[in-house]
Amino acid sequence: MRDLCRLLNPRSIAVIGGGAWCASIINAAQRIEYRGVIVPVHPDKKEIAGLRTLPRLGDYDGPIDAAFLGINRHATVAAVAALADMNAGGAVCFASGFTEAQAEDETGDSLQAALVAAAGKMPILGPNCYGFVNALDRTAIWPDQHGMEPVERGVAILTQSSNIAINLTMQQRTLPIAYMVTCGNMAQTSQAAIAMALLDDKRVTAIGLHVEGFGKLREWEALARKARAHDIPLVALKVGRSDQARSATVSHTASLAGTDSGAQALLDRLCIARLNTLPEFLETLKLLHCTGRLASSNIASISCSGGEASLIADLALAENLHFPPLEVSQKRKLQQVLGPMVAVANPLDYHTYIWRDAEKMTRIWGAMTGPDIALTLSIVDYPHTDAADWACATQAALDARAQTGAPFAVVATLPELMPPHTARQLMNGGVVPLNGLAEALAAIRAAAAPVLSDADALILPGTAEATQVLDEDQAKSALGRHGLTIPLGRTADDPTGAASVAADLTPPLVLKGLGLAHKSEYGAVRLNLEPSLIETTAAEIGTDRFLIEEMVAGGVAELLIGIIRDPAHGFILTLGAGGILTEILRDTVSLLVPSTREQIHAALMRLRCAPLLTGYRGRPSANIPAILDAVAAVQSYIVANADTVAEVEVNPLISTPDRAVAVDALIRKA
Repeated sequence: MRDLCRLLNPRSIAVIGGGAWCASIINAAQRIEYRGVIVPVHPDKKEIAGLRTLPRLGDYDGPIDAAFLGINRHATVAAVAALADMNAGGAVCFASGFTEAQAEDETGDSLQAALVAAAGKMPILGPNCYGFVNALDRTAIWPDQHGMEPVERGVAILTQSSNIAINLTMQQRTLPIAYMVTCGNMAQTSQAAIAMALLDDKRVTAIGLHVEGFGKLREWEALARKARAHDIPLVALKVGRSDQARSATVSHTASLAGTDSGAQALLDRLCIARLNTLPEFLETLKLLHCTGRLASSNIASISCSGGEASLIADLALAENLHFPPLEVSQKRKLQQVLGPMVAVANPLDYHTYIWRDAEKMTRIWGAMTGPDIALTLSIVDYPHTDAADWACATQAALDARAQTGAPFAVVATLPELMPPHTARQLMNGGVVPLNGLAEALAAIRAAAAPVLSDADALILPGTAEATQVLDEDQAKSALGRHGLTIPLGRTADDPTGAASVAADLTPPLVLKGLGLAHKSEYGAVRLNLEPSLIETTAAEIGTDRFLIEEMVAGGVAELLIGIIRDPAHGFILTLGAGGILTEILRDTVSLLVPSTREQIHAALMRLRCAPLLTGYRGRPSANIPAILDAVAAVQSYIVANADTVAEVEVNPLISTPDRAVAVDALIRKA
């Protein structure tokens, strides 16, 4: 890990280049009240943005802590080499035309490799990168407008999009942003590495990550561990949900577990809460800045409208938030103030009987807090016309927070109905001002996400092309050696041989033609056969090899266990409803390998078909430990063959009250 301290908090900044971007760098630094030395460098121009230039970088006789390279990509490589020789603290590489583009005479990949080699041990951001704003130390290397102001403490935001970063600096949601860092191509310094460096700044309260792709998984694992050690929450806005499932597949698993399933599984594994929109992202960071992580997903709501009480109840359902019923003591306190005409409940519609009475409103709102409530919300929309009458609501929230010490928030149903001056007043008093009801509930869900626990390192896949698909009998044998239970069966090379081995098995029997990826589509699977019918049925199927097995009776449910190789996220473990309904129901959950028995059990219980496993309407329950053993066996095979295996599927795994048997299996490997 490179030391980013000099780069992110420089006492001297060299601005290399003469375009408008370089003038913007100087203006942006001055806007944030930068107090260090700015050194413009250009061979011809006398001044840039009012500052005298030096013709050569070597003409400056002091140390260069950071540099902005506003020059073309070829000159950028040379300038980085010169800065590295000068022992500079780091550089922001603005030029594009590297891995994100191709040139006629050379690939962007090779030029980017040359850039990394030129940098050596010196850290660089980019290329194709806008740089950063450090509002804590009043530093900016930023070639455009920004809306950030100096702060004493706040959140850090790292994006892979410079335009999104610009827009986020312009937010007017009273969110104190300490750092805004763009990552660009991440040729050398990754997003995870930058975030790890920011964790060392005790003034950072939370970190938000706009992620297009993860890159080195070991760095992300290290980031999650370090964030837990520093007790700093991480949240992510991960793009890429619209990518369709990968195409070159032979199993159901691969079509069900698209690229985004791996991303979600990785975020879940690292306990990084995921948001879907930029407003949710900002509101979550604001909530975490004010309260830190929430203890649970239990909330209380207060409003003077039955419509708002119903609205928040419906919206909270989608975010899996809960409204605990009021305790007897709470009801008594509420009824003493509200009287008999108000039905006390959570969410609470307190009508408007006590409006403008800040003392009574404080008593009501304080009564809605409690040890089992992670956050109490008061729904208040401040009008643009005359908000004087709404001062009582602001005061009641501040007083309730001061008197109870409980986490408290005021939320406007519409983002524009939370005035910035009111939001600042609330935040100064320890109350969270939240813009937008849906955004607020998404933020609460994210802030209540679990904390990272100790886990084994992810198994990283190999890269060899996987062109070999094992026949079902070979796949079952391979998995059986790792503990997977398979039916009793035999193989045969012709119909006569099939009839011969069938005589040694207990009917009813299953006959399968081997050598086909999707046997049922070709009529190559026949069920409930007696030994006497095996030879003629095998002749009808017409394949070169056959598998004859004893049928598995007493099934409670059919499941799918699938694992695919995903270079971006490791091995994705998919559990779901199996058999012929796999792709119709699409009832699946995804984890990463390795996962513990506890994690796998929890994932199984999230399936819509989970009631079948636990005994639906008096039916027998499945043998859950046997199912967990089956998943463990498949994981064991993956761990032992990580360099070569690309895809494993057991479908269906027939679960009975006594055992879990893999009646079909597939392996694709190098």
